[in-house]
Amino acid sequence: MSRIGFIQGRLSPIVDGKIQAFPWHFWQQEFAIGAEHDWHVMEWTLDQDRLSESPLMTSQGQQEIKRLCAEYNFTIPSLTGDCFMQAPFYKMKGIEREQLMDDFRRIIDASAEIGVEMIVVPLVDNGSLETTEQEEALLEGLADVDAQLRDTNQKIVFESDFAPEELTAFIQKLDKTTYGINYDIGNSAALGFDFRQELSTYSDRIINVHVKDRVLGGTTVPLGEGAADLAGVLQLLKENGYTGNYILQTARATDDDHVAAINCYRKQVCNWLDERL
Repeated sequence: MSRIGFIQGRLSPIVDGKIQAFPWHFWQQEFAIGAEHDWHVMEWTLDQDRLSESPLMTSQGQQEIKRLCAEYNFTIPSLTGDCFMQAPFYKMKGIEREQLMDDFRRIIDASAEIGVEMIVVPLVDNGSLETTEQEEALLEGLADVDAQLRDTNQKIVFESDFAPEELTAFIQKLDKTTYGINYDIGNSAALGFDFRQELSTYSDRIINVHVKDRVLGGTTVPLGEGAADLAGVLQLLKENGYTGNYILQTARATDDDHVAAINCYRKQVCNWLDERL
């Protein structure tokens, strides 16, 4: 229970029809609702749209986040940076790239202020690495913030659409003390990857897990209705000594009762992990 959390917004009404977006009008209420249902781990979400207005990025907002965490006994150990996928600095050049790198540096400092230990950088969809040049530009950008990450004692964790061998080759270029892998169960299933091969190849670099289910080649569906062998993945992670968090990035409720839906998903995960709820 202490290691099962949710992506921010999963206790809120759906925003603009999106499965995931920062809940501008509801983010404070999620703390109280979460605590009422015995949730105490949240992964923050950060979009490129209105980035500087996000409460994470302002001093006043940071103080409010820390107050709510203290009042409702929450931790925010990780941040999923959809902003990096929506506007990847490693696909930009010139002034635009420099502006996005400045944003990256500000995000590192801001997230450290509220206790975030891991920043998830999604190398999927618009953030997918498509060329060697893009990968080199990413590595160059990471080198620019490496000292800052060490100063704030934070890690970058990559969610990727790379096949196991490609992801292993990529992550081995980066220091284990500062960079790791965010393993997304649903994304891997949708891509048709064999989780046994994945975990045998790079499980030692996995430091955060997103729990969701997707159909092969398709969208997110309720846990147990897609292509993911959730019981098999969770048990193998456990057997391999994984000690990090399980962040529920699950399908939204069709009846708008999002709290009941994610509570049900948590129970399923506990059952698959053979843990008592």
